[in-house]
Amino acid sequence: MNIFKTMKLALCAGVVILASGCATQKPYDYTAFKQSRPKTILVLPPVNNSPDVNATYSMLSHVTYPLAESGYYVLPVTLVDETFRQNGIMLPAEMHAVTPAKLREIFGADAALYITIQQYGVTYMVVDSEARVTAQANLVDLKTGKLLWSGSATASNNEGNNNSGGGVAGILISAVVKQIVNNVTDAGHGVAGVTSQRLLFARPNGLLLGPRSPNYGKD
Repeated sequence: MNIFKTMKLALCAGVVILASGCATQKPYDYTAFKQSRPKTILVLPPVNNSPDVNATYSMLSHVTYPLAESGYYVLPVTLVDETFRQNGIMLPAEMHAVTPAKLREIFGADAALYITIQQYGVTYMVVDSEARVTAQANLVDLKTGKLLWSGSATASNNEGNNNSGGGVAGILISAVVKQIVNNVTDAGHGVAGVTSQRLLFARPNGLLLGPRSPNYGKD
């Protein structure tokens, strides 16, 4: 009797786990975003928490495209970076520390995008290597200082990879070749482009469409 009771409890626990795993994502609260409806976005050079020194400007080179495609005007990122440097602010962390009011005074943008890179670069394993980029972003209203939106995204060049074929020798050879390619081609840069698109293209629970989109105000 106790055995059957134990099995029943285990089955119920499994159902609960499955149900929680399949639960739909909670809708993002866009109240502040819809009240603000920014048209012009200032992208600050990302803060890099990874060990790769190339991460900040690799990610920065990708961010304009998804934002523009989503319907926003984006201040030229190189001009923004140079403006900070001309004023003696050299590091992304220092740029992020400038008050929203001061950023609006200098650049005249409606909102600022603060990006933090949490992972960037190649990780080596025994029989494989992976280029992975993870980033988090906050969109802040420069008039009020309110958070309008927050999100994160990650991408890897190992997505969909299947090393089951070719046996052990094939796996080892494939791993060596991949490690060489990842090093020579700076694989993280391409993966950063995928991450930026996943992070910044308008999507459910992502950014709302901007005023230059034909579907503006319908999301």
